[in-house]
Amino acid sequence: MSQTSGDVWSPVITPFGADLAPDRQRFVAHCQWLTSNGVGLAVFGTNSEANSMTVAEKQTLLKALVDGGVDPTRIMPGTGSCTIDDCVALTREAVDAGCAGVLMLPPFYYKGISDEGLFRYYSEVINRVANSRLRIYLYHIPPVTQVPLSLELIERLRDSFPDIIAGIKDSGGDWAHTQALTERFAGQDFAVYAGSERFLLNTLRAGGAGCISATANVNPAAIVELARHWQADDADDRQQSLNVVRDLFEKYPLIPGMKAATAYFSGKDAWRRVRPPLVELEEQRASELVSALKATGFQMKGLDEANHG
Repeated sequence: MSQTSGDVWSPVITPFGADLAPDRQRFVAHCQWLTSNGVGLAVFGTNSEANSMTVAEKQTLLKALVDGGVDPTRIMPGTGSCTIDDCVALTREAVDAGCAGVLMLPPFYYKGISDEGLFRYYSEVINRVANSRLRIYLYHIPPVTQVPLSLELIERLRDSFPDIIAGIKDSGGDWAHTQALTERFAGQDFAVYAGSERFLLNTLRAGGAGCISATANVNPAAIVELARHWQADDADDRQQSLNVVRDLFEKYPLIPGMKAATAYFSGKDAWRRVRPPLVELEEQRASELVSALKATGFQMKGLDEANHG
């Protein structure tokens, strides 16, 4: 296998001010901290609270990142939307900015959608963006969207747009499905990303590209180390250590939990804030999470310096 190192991307958590507007300065600082740890930026993903944000807000944050000196080739914005026009607008913005690609949800409001309907949606977006530099990474997350992306649909999209449909994030939580994706598509210039670092080692061993994982927001260095050294003798031990941290976060609502940890280790309590309908983690539960993390030796090195502003 020619692959020597996997890729790790994070659906970056979004900081909000007291007025619930995105905090651009803290957002850029967090993204810079992540990239300093070797993590790519899958901004505007599920854990970014992206579907609670407007297209204009996302465009403003993307511009802030690029203006802040973040390498656009390390950015993969989530641009999927239930509306074709919104998806096209943000996708064009990402392509024009020079981003590595876009992570694209299917339209998720209507359920029981046929592969034909999904194919027409993706085709319409691609044809309207009309840019050969576009690279789409499909986003399969049926536990949330209840709109799965079948292997047959992926095959059809690949056949129709081979230079544009570049990969997939599999957040179905089912290793058998991720394995089926790698068996069918890996090695065809198609990147398969696990949706959790829990499956990172298995994905890389199967020929996948790496992971796009929420908890890369909080445990970036350790996840990147496994991705870089997945062929080393201690890879299974590294994977088990990652699972221990993931298990702790999954005992709590994930987004409020990650924000509570980020608030503690950055020294900035404003990081706890989420947008309704989400609710912050209660003080006692936040303290329990932090105590459990610290008992494992968990750290977020350099985060306090990154949040000094």
